[in-house]
Amino acid sequence: MYNNDLHQAYRTFFGKGDALYQLFAPYRICPLGAHVDHQHGLVSGFAFDSGIEFLFSATDNGKVEMASLSFEGLMTFNVQRPVDEKQGNWGDYLRGAVWALQQDFRLDKGIRGIVKGSMPIGGLSSSAALLCGFVMAIDKVNHLELTRQQVIDYASIAERKYVGLNNGILDQACVVLCEADKLLFLDTETGEHRLIPFGGDNPRPLPFKLGIFFSGVTRKLTGTDYNLRVSECKTAAWIMQAYEGEHLKELADTRLRDVPEENLEKYAERMPARFARRARHFFTECERVRKGIEAWEAGDIARFGQYVFDSCESSMNNYECGSPELISLHKIMRKTDGIFGGRFSGAGFKGACIALVDPEKIDSIRESVTTEYLKEYPQYKDSFEIFFCDPANGVDFL
Repeated sequence: MYNNDLHQAYRTFFGKGDALYQLFAPYRICPLGAHVDHQHGLVSGFAFDSGIEFLFSATDNGKVEMASLSFEGLMTFNVQRPVDEKQGNWGDYLRGAVWALQQDFRLDKGIRGIVKGSMPIGGLSSSAALLCGFVMAIDKVNHLELTRQQVIDYASIAERKYVGLNNGILDQACVVLCEADKLLFLDTETGEHRLIPFGGDNPRPLPFKLGIFFSGVTRKLTGTDYNLRVSECKTAAWIMQAYEGEHLKELADTRLRDVPEENLEKYAERMPARFARRARHFFTECERVRKGIEAWEAGDIARFGQYVFDSCESSMNNYECGSPELISLHKIMRKTDGIFGGRFSGAGFKGACIALVDPEKIDSIRESVTTEYLKEYPQYKDSFEIFFCDPANGVDFL
């Protein structure tokens, strides 16, 4: 891949560059396993063929100079010095990646470069793509020789402990581990994962494309109830453990994966309803992942898609997320011919819905969803967008 825009932008910002490296970090979707990775649940995912492109070179003095064709501002700092506090811009992800690496490595070389995202931001884990790509860029110029699992770990640490978003490892794992023709199945408790062909032991071509439906809504997760939902899940686990008379850990170290599912039925009526709903989403979503994997391995895209629709219903009713716009999009998708299954992408507080769609019905899907959505939300006529994509490999150098 040769992106002339990136090379032109690099020359504009930095002049002629020596030893330029190119890297592509894909966006991701999670068809099943929403909102459970921070509780160490079971998840699934695809990377797909849109994402963030990097073009960069090494600096010998440790200086980082990064510009974006998607965001404003030239981000500058030095990897040889302690990282400053957050500044509330996209550079926080770059600083966070370096901060995480500095816990274990002495970094000598920085990078100067350009990044460019290929879609609007919202719900596709662009932050994970940026973090994983930047970790690999710093790894490259400093010869750290990180494993792919280490890339996932350092990117996750950066987002949780520096940026301040209390998520799990789903996003980073999809960005790093996925393969184009397979579904990623990941146990976020153990880190064990499988890359499963459609049809399992009898692989067959993928019978769908990925539809990405941008609502036009943009909102930062650190300003939503995302972190509150994580705390509610932990509180639900804590309550059930307390009723069982178990030794309690710190709330930060407590997760629903620690609790047997039968305890929810024992204590659901004794805890505030909101906590019971959060726990119910966790347990039913993990079961949907198990059943979805069975459908995938059987080559049953209709059944797999139905579980994806059901997953979104639980996100709305039990996890209680989703803006009015995304909820409307979901309802439109459910009644649109040619959509096997769909749900909110990401946390459901902004951005996009995703769907598995029949490739032969793309044109009618685009027309029908656009008409119905803009009839309800005409204010988004200039920002509502639909893309159709294919599953792709994880982050790598070009």
